[in-house]
Amino acid sequence: MKNLAIRLKIYFFLVLSCIAFSCTQSNDVDVTSPATELENPLENPQNGPAAGNPNGNAAIPIVAGLEDVSEPDVIIGNGTPESCTCEAVVDAVSQGGKIIFNCGSDPHTIIMNQPAKVFNNANPNIVIDGGGLITLSGGDTTRILYMNTCDPDQVWTTNQCQNQDHPKLTVQNITFINGNSTSETQYTGGGAIWVRGGRFKVVNSRFFNNVCESTGPDVGGGAIRVFSQYNNQPVYVVNTTFGGGEGYGNRGSNGGGISSIGVSWTIINSLFSHNNAIGNGGNPAESGTPGGGSGGAIYNDGNTMTLTLLGSLLEENEVNAYGSSIFFVSNDHSGTINIDHSVIRNNHGGSWYPVYPSISMHSDTNIVVTNSTIE
Repeated sequence: MKNLAIRLKIYFFLVLSCIAFSCTQSNDVDVTSPATELENPLENPQNGPAAGNPNGNAAIPIVAGLEDVSEPDVIIGNGTPESCTCEAVVDAVSQGGKIIFNCGSDPHTIIMNQPAKVFNNANPNIVIDGGGLITLSGGDTTRILYMNTCDPDQVWTTNQCQNQDHPKLTVQNITFINGNSTSETQYTGGGAIWVRGGRFKVVNSRFFNNVCESTGPDVGGGAIRVFSQYNNQPVYVVNTTFGGGEGYGNRGSNGGGISSIGVSWTIINSLFSHNNAIGNGGNPAESGTPGGGSGGAIYNDGNTMTLTLLGSLLEENEVNAYGSSIFFVSNDHSGTINIDHSVIRNNHGGSWYPVYPSISMHSDTNIVVTNSTIE
């Protein structure tokens, strides 16, 4: 059983985040609900770093937990590795619903030659559950997963595409490797996953060696790029690893791990290490530079938004410009950072650290740090 005092502090921070972003407008979100215990099939994987911070003990609200896939809508594969193909993944994601894999009893990697894309007029709920055995690889040539409520090619379904409650996309018990979005010209960033609109959640997952554009003042998300979540509700990232060891890190111009504009995040029991923001010159780009290089692990830009870190570890991330661990710029100075029972240490490079080392933000940003180490 987890310590009651710790749970109360965690709920306090989640409630603050929820109030700030009108969570009460949606009936499907209750961050004060009882905590849930998660089974993590990638806690001791056969290959690569584990999913999540091994020392993270923050309580996980039910809304941030695993989705039930006991009655799947789509099963990819017939029991053999050969039956689990890129085409099968693309087709399954286009249908939506609860998606699981039947590729055999051993870990299996599916090489993608195109991104799987969510269609907004298909099933409003999409859950991709790898069962701890499946890795989706971009083969160093393609982004892996894409959802965009404002892309007409994926079908507009409301007159407010930037603020609609569906689709709801969850990835869980799965690994994303070698995603590469550098060939994308319209929706840039997000080497493994690019999301706009609806809701998005990541649970028990791993992101290794994903890349996006290497330069640019406002492009990023070596692993994940997110925009416009419904009613400004947060993206939940739970028991998830970005990098996790030397040779596994993600990289991009900004936000080696994750990048967003105008989006809130609640990150629980997760690990960011060896990610790299490789741009140069910041945002706006300094004269004579291509721009970028901020947010070794996390890059958040926008206005009213909240970054909440609970039970998480950020270490050995690197930048060329600002925020070797976190770059958080609330343009109207209304954003909030909450850090509880987390460790941020040994991140490298950059400047503009007015309050805490490795965190770039306005000096008047509302930041609340409890029971944590930042050095």
